Amino acid sequence: MAVVTHGQRVTFFEDVYHKVLAMPWWRFFVYVAAAWVGVNALFAILYAVDPGCVAGARPGDLEDAFYFSVQTFATIGYGAMSPATRFGHGVVVVEALVGTLGVALVTGVTFAKFARPTARILFSAKTVVTVRDGAPHLVFRLANWRGNMVVEGHLRALVLLLTETREGESVRLPVELPLVRDRTALFALTWIPMHKIDRASPFWGGAAAMEKLRAQRAEIFLSFSGFDETSGQQIHARHRYQLDDIVYNARYVDVLSVADDGTRTVDYSAFHDVEILGTPEELPWEP
Repeated sequence: MAVVTHGQRVTFFEDVYHKVLAMPWWRFFVYVAAAWVGVNALFAILYAVDPGCVAGARPGDLEDAFYFSVQTFATIGYGAMSPATRFGHGVVVVEALVGTLGVALVTGVTFAKFARPTARILFSAKTVVTVRDGAPHLVFRLANWRGNMVVEGHLRALVLLLTETREGESVRLPVELPLVRDRTALFALTWIPMHKIDRASPFWGGAAAMEKLRAQRAEIFLSFSGFDETSGQQIHARHRYQLDDIVYNARYVDVLSVADDGTRTVDYSAFHDVEILGTPEELPWEP
């Protein structure tokens, strides 16, 4: 969900740790490489300011000074170049401190990004309204993309409505959608959670209900949480559906098959496919 803000003054370093964790890997490594080159170039300029402060380097040569800075920053120390004056030793001391802190910070952030728990939960592109036990249900489909075991999976569904108060103020009102079964003890393959559409449901009434929901700019949000057995950490996933993503009087195409020996096969090529069963008017809206 895209969010555009105005009047918010936030600098990059104000919440840098969160920004680094949230940014993609390629951008993170680009920033690290740029910072690494920039810091070494800065110290190379300092070495070049005082010609002769680095023994074994050409006096005032910026290229040699940059290579010496890289060796000092990375604690390589080939021995061909070394500080020769008090100024050179002072700059080396400062650069050694910066290098030690920089390596520690980059290592820590890299590990934090790598070890951050992520959920590979696949949500169907469409949600369907179909009949279960004689009553219409709003049905979702989820799958554990990793294929490992997620225990104590919990799903919450809500519809976000734009309503107007008696004072004329517009507010966003989240309405919980109770699910027939909102928990699954073991989640390794697919899961079909359902919301029964009764008279208490905002979807009751078919076309009339949809018109009202469109006027309220309704959106459906799913929030999944569970315990990843492989990583031993809590994972979270979320998804959003627009009203146009609802297919009435339809069902999901079967994707799970069980062989004679008990082997289960999931066909993800048809995971998002739905089968139309009839017209929305054919659904049993009467109690």
